[in-house]
Amino acid sequence: MKKKSLSLLAAVTVLGLSACSSGGGNTNNTSGNTGGNAAANTTTNNQAANSGSDAAPTKVELKIFLGGLDRFREQFDGYFEKFAEKEKADKNIEVTFNSEYPGADNAPQILKTRLATGDVPDVFSLHAGNDMPTFNKAGYLTDLSDQPLAGKLIDGIKELVSVDNKVVAVPMESLSWGYLYNKQIFKDLGLTPPKTLTEMKAVVQKLKDNKVTPFLLSYKESWIPQLFLPLTVGGLVNSTHPDFMDKMNSDQGSFGDIKEMFDIIDLVNANGTDRAFEKGNDDGAADFANGKAAMWVQGTWDADSILKMNDKADFGVAPLPINDNPQSSRINVSVSTALSVPPNSKNKEVAIDLLNFILDDQASNDLYQSLKFNPVSKNHTFKPYPWVEDAAVFINQGLSYKDPAIPSAVKDESGKALQSYFDKKLSKEDVIKDLDKTWKEANATNK
Repeated sequence: MKKKSLSLLAAVTVLGLSACSSGGGNTNNTSGNTGGNAAANTTTNNQAANSGSDAAPTKVELKIFLGGLDRFREQFDGYFEKFAEKEKADKNIEVTFNSEYPGADNAPQILKTRLATGDVPDVFSLHAGNDMPTFNKAGYLTDLSDQPLAGKLIDGIKELVSVDNKVVAVPMESLSWGYLYNKQIFKDLGLTPPKTLTEMKAVVQKLKDNKVTPFLLSYKESWIPQLFLPLTVGGLVNSTHPDFMDKMNSDQGSFGDIKEMFDIIDLVNANGTDRAFEKGNDDGAADFANGKAAMWVQGTWDADSILKMNDKADFGVAPLPINDNPQSSRINVSVSTALSVPPNSKNKEVAIDLLNFILDDQASNDLYQSLKFNPVSKNHTFKPYPWVEDAAVFINQGLSYKDPAIPSAVKDESGKALQSYFDKKLSKEDVIKDLDKTWKEANATNK
């Protein structure tokens, strides 16, 4: 795990950074060959366009499904229009868009239902870590390995959007995350990010002594308390419980084996802002941006939302302490949101053209920078954000791990269970039984 994280870091450093199964029969190369001849097609179409003919443009409507990305609607819609201009100029194809931006809580199930019933979007977002293996096995992903975009990916990023050495998605959010903290509050009180649970308790006490609420709680949306799962499991699997994932995947383990994960959850819940169930992600971003709490168990994907609320907000990222072993406090390195094309898209060639344009050598620099995302392409040249450099400090020390491959059903269930745990409707033992049961069901489904 350390090696993978460092390979990612090394690859990113090249850009000036200092540092969230088969199915081959279904992911055929037909689309790849079509896109692979993009240069030839473009030349042919340009010749036709310049030959003096007044041929009417071909009209294509792309159905776009971007779950959990509503906060970036303006940026994506604007970028799609740039693509439409390019496709019209290069291929005389007039592209319009039918774009959906469902919420993060509902998007995964909506997408799975659509794909299963044949109501497929031409381009859809998915969680690279959670969804790619099962989506690929089900035949929902096109092999993009011979597309221009594949050759542009940073090596450490490329492996995170590949299955069986085949690139099957374009990475959007490349993440190095843990929890967010208000740098100004920490500086004013002489605090530094704690490395252990005991140190975190001392930080919490000093904040309270100075009438500062330690943690922001925003549990209205279940995916937010769910974030405790990858952070705690990832830290423990890469330190004190290296066999946990293997045992769970073979129906031999239990969350009771890592019951200590509740220690940090309890500390956060007992020292957070009130009205947790009235606050969703947008409200949470606004409150954190305006200093309502010193820390927020949330990822760097919210950087854009936070800075829109307060462009002077000064925040950093640090690994979440789980216990008193400093080796358990680690940065989660992952690709969350990625974009894919299903093999049975009705507009597959144009959809793949769009994915290639997502990593356009010039335009994509502005796109990724406007989204506050990390560079993913060898041709991305924009300066890294301060929170990327914060995470790099820990990555350079070997304190990072690749996002654990927890079944998506378990992640979904953990969010709901931890909401109920906070609300005292479930005990720790109830949560453990619930997650154990869900993991076993996921194992049976994926056999």
